[in-house]
Amino acid sequence: MTRLYGLQYLRGLAACAVVAYHAADRAQRPFTVGEAGVDLFFVLSGFLMWAITDADSRPGRFLADRAKRIVPIYWIVTSVMLAGALAGLFPAVRLSVAHVVTSYAFLPSVSPSNGQTWPLLVPGWTLNYEVGFYLLFGAALCLPRAVQLGVLTAVLIALAAIHPLVGRDQAALYFYSDPHILEFLGGLWLAQLWRSPAFGHAATRAVLIATTVALCGLALALPPEWPKALRYGLPALSAVATILAYERRPGGIAELPALRLLGDASYSIYLWHTLALAVTAKIAMTLHIAGAVAIPLHMVAGIGIGLIGYAGLEKPVMRYFHRRKRLAAAALDARATA
Repeated sequence: MTRLYGLQYLRGLAACAVVAYHAADRAQRPFTVGEAGVDLFFVLSGFLMWAITDADSRPGRFLADRAKRIVPIYWIVTSVMLAGALAGLFPAVRLSVAHVVTSYAFLPSVSPSNGQTWPLLVPGWTLNYEVGFYLLFGAALCLPRAVQLGVLTAVLIALAAIHPLVGRDQAALYFYSDPHILEFLGGLWLAQLWRSPAFGHAATRAVLIATTVALCGLALALPPEWPKALRYGLPALSAVATILAYERRPGGIAELPALRLLGDASYSIYLWHTLALAVTAKIAMTLHIAGAVAIPLHMVAGIGIGLIGYAGLEKPVMRYFHRRKRLAAAALDARATA
């Protein structure tokens, strides 16, 4: 698939929004709209999974590629978190063997620290959704392409429909049936529809811009008890659709190196930022730094450590896997021509 720079910029925006949400929370200045970064990630994930696969895609290769992309870095950051907790650097963290194991295994379980269905590395709760979606998507790849989207639609809607009937004591089912999963579905359908000629029309772009603005306004007006998948999921879906409509213009969306870097580093920013914020929060408390000043400090630290993690860990790991893939392909070609 052609590189869509607009989607990379959205990934960077989503990661920075989550950093801003946690930075404001650390400074006791709520910025709840920053939560919408997660919803953007889910829509983008649904879109990309359908866009990068086709009738020839196989579940084994798909799942292996997804594992290489998310597992090594997540395990490294989780291990840093675990080491810090064992060393007493995070006094609020309570450890249990079961919770540590489920955290590494991407399985939802109740944290002994706060009673929430969060892994040891708190931002990893979204990875539990991602992995569940990947496994479901991989299973769907066993079916003919013509029925995959219909099956995925039926399963995801059925899960969301039973959510009100599931008790919180059924942690895994309650977690995976949350309406958040419908944001993946929105991304899937967007990927199916976006190659339509209608997406290339100027009128489509105008309608999508107006819709996104209206939905963002509605999200700000809705009471907080409304499902986040509705408050933030619909604006996120509309925003991604708008960017995709602009990608359909001749030449698409231009490459902007700084924004591309934020997008490329978005995964590392998302995983590492809470560790940096734990440090800057202590600094702000020790130096009595006011919230308005502390927030930029948290933001710079959170994004900065993510950029360092991307350059020092994620990028080399991805380069290693790409090199292994090229060598395996070359060896296969050599055997075929021998």
